[in-house]
Amino acid sequence: MSRICIPYATSEGQTARIAAHVADVVRAHGHEADVVDVKGPRLGGPDGYDGVVVGSSIHLGHHDKHVRDYVRQHRQTLERVPSAFFSVSLAAHGDEQEAERYVEAFEQETGWRPATVAMFSGALLYTQYGFLKRRLMKRIAGGKPGGLGTDVSRDYVYTEWDAVTRFTEDFLAGLAAGPAS
Repeated sequence: MSRICIPYATSEGQTARIAAHVADVVRAHGHEADVVDVKGPRLGGPDGYDGVVVGSSIHLGHHDKHVRDYVRQHRQTLERVPSAFFSVSLAAHGDEQEAERYVEAFEQETGWRPATVAMFSGALLYTQYGFLKRRLMKRIAGGKPGGLGTDVSRDYVYTEWDAVTRFTEDFLAGLAAGPAS
């Protein structure tokens, strides 16, 4: 049984839901999983874990500052143990090139080049936004490729949960295989 650390940061909650799903898959495969909000009280770094899956949302065109700081601080551990990264954005729904640019910028900013990277679509949670944010998000959604919803009376979740499960299972399979010779 392996211990997996899942540090993440979220702006509106979708990345937290994805991190929780990753943990559920890890546990369903008989391993331990600790989900850690890097914006919350620090419980220490990823030392002592058998693997690490880092997650961050995109907000205003950048991955969360707290995740960038966490990765910089713990980069040596992330490079020593099996680790992966998932990025959550609306760009991942219809504009893969933009989503890839976000990940490339993250790698440049942190110096960490994870072996496994996934880009998951986020959510438009109109019913949880205030008036100004709802209008702004509707305008952004209307101008994006991929057919993002603009009916502000409802929420839209674009995350492909099967893809999150596959990403996690692939990570666990790589963990079980051990280092490449």
